[in-house]
Amino acid sequence: MRRRHLQQREPGGAMGGGTTHDGIRGSSDGGRDGPGAWLPPASGEILLVTGNSYLRDEMERIVAAAGGSLRTAADAAQAAAGWDSAAVVLIGSDVRELPPRRRAPAVLLGVSGDDANIWQLAAVLGAERVALLPDAAAWLAEHLSAARSPEAGGHVLGLTGGSGGAGASTAAAWLAQAAAGHGARTLLIDGDPWGGGLELTLAAEDTPGLRWPDLAEARGSIDAVQLSDSLPVAGGFSFLSWPGTRERPPAVDSASVAAVMDAARRGFEVVIVDIGRGTDSLRTFAWDCDRILLLATAQLKSAVAAARLLNELPPVDTGLVIRGNTGAGMDAALIAESLGMPLHGVLPDIRGTGTAAELGRLLELGRRKPVRRFAAGVLELLDGDAP
Repeated sequence: MRRRHLQQREPGGAMGGGTTHDGIRGSSDGGRDGPGAWLPPASGEILLVTGNSYLRDEMERIVAAAGGSLRTAADAAQAAAGWDSAAVVLIGSDVRELPPRRRAPAVLLGVSGDDANIWQLAAVLGAERVALLPDAAAWLAEHLSAARSPEAGGHVLGLTGGSGGAGASTAAAWLAQAAAGHGARTLLIDGDPWGGGLELTLAAEDTPGLRWPDLAEARGSIDAVQLSDSLPVAGGFSFLSWPGTRERPPAVDSASVAAVMDAARRGFEVVIVDIGRGTDSLRTFAWDCDRILLLATAQLKSAVAAARLLNELPPVDTGLVIRGNTGAGMDAALIAESLGMPLHGVLPDIRGTGTAAELGRLLELGRRKPVRRFAAGVLELLDGDAP
């Protein structure tokens, strides 16, 4: 089950017409089956819970444009009776608590420019998306209208390090290599503009194809086949990297990232995202994941750092991966228990990994048996997530 956060839609651009959103998708226990299942059927009733007259007026206009039926309630108590029977539940940012034992709301609505704490509120309430109005109005109307034929998509797995040197980039590359080796259409995404460029690790900086700066003006519904055909390939999988140069990385706004992530999900069976640890990356890429792996070393300092980062992650299924020889430090199972997370594997500390990454030979080590064993365990998780 998946969750997507939306923030912004803008008029068409470089790779497609229409509108785009600041996209976020993750895992949910809200009781909906499969990707896109939040979208109401054409005849389904949409429940809006808010006391904010602006949000109510905007949603009346949007739902009318989408051909849907809207019912409103001023607060959660008033909405409780029809909560679970509604096709989709939208709540305003003025709503701070939900009816007991009800499914999570599909979309948390806010006002553009007044979003300082809305991400935290979304995490607390378990909302599957955030939409800021009026910027997200076109997105909501478009997708509510398309409710009759929601598109399934591939699985998005994000990796982030609880501390520097935890091995998230290494693990991401090896997992992409393994998934491709199993015959899955796989895309590796570099989500960290300050990471130096994942293409260097793959020794693919000269491989022709699009990089993030080429997609800075992308808007709308990007054609998934066009994107796939335009990306470079290394190790049997496609990749989208920041340039491995000394130049300051250009800004790629959240709308462009969202459009790309949507196309990536539609065009690939497995999408591996090296999220990075920056605030901007966590607010975009992390929320667009179905599952997140948090990596840490088997050391106390790394475990503490991972615990802090865990508080910044969205309400997405998150598991722990420990890097290295756990016998030399803390016990992996003990770390996972202390963090309240399932242990999803131990990333082998292969001798010479750092040097291999510097020399662009990381994928050579990915063929080793311990790495393949680790990757197989993680990929089994994705099989278990399949609808």
